[in-house]
Amino acid sequence: MSNRSENTNLNIESSNIYERVGGKQFFNDLIETFYEYIETDEILRPMYPEDLNPGKYHLSKFLIQFWGGPNDYSLERGHPRLRQRHVNFQISQKERDIWLKHMFSALESMKMSSSDLWIMKNYFEKTATIMINS
Repeated sequence: MSNRSENTNLNIESSNIYERVGGKQFFNDLIETFYEYIETDEILRPMYPEDLNPGKYHLSKFLIQFWGGPNDYSLERGHPRLRQRHVNFQISQKERDIWLKHMFSALESMKMSSSDLWIMKNYFEKTATIMINS
C-alpha cells in the first residue's frame, strides 16, 4: 500500500473518532491529563506560559475539530497553522520525544478501542515530528 493510500485510509478511519470516543468530554479529559504531565516536566514546562489554561482550551478545541467534532477552533482562531504557531519554540528530537511520551501516556489512560488508540498515536507521532525545528 502506498503512503498516499495509507493517509487516505487514516483520514477515513479517523473521521468519526470524535463520536466513537465520547465527544467533547473525552478530549477535555485527555488534555487535562496531558497537561498534568506537562506541569511537572522540567524540560517542557518552561516552554509553556505560566497560565496553562489558554493552551488547554486551544488544544482541546483543535483536537475536537480535527477528530470530527464542531469546528469551533477554526471559527475562533482560523486555520490551525501548527508549524507557524510553534515556530518560536525550539523543538528538537528531545522535546518531541518527551511531548509524545506525555501524549501517549494521556491517551493510554483513556477508554477507547485499540484501533482508535493506534490511529490517534499515529497522528500525534507524525505531527510531533513535523514540529521539529532545531
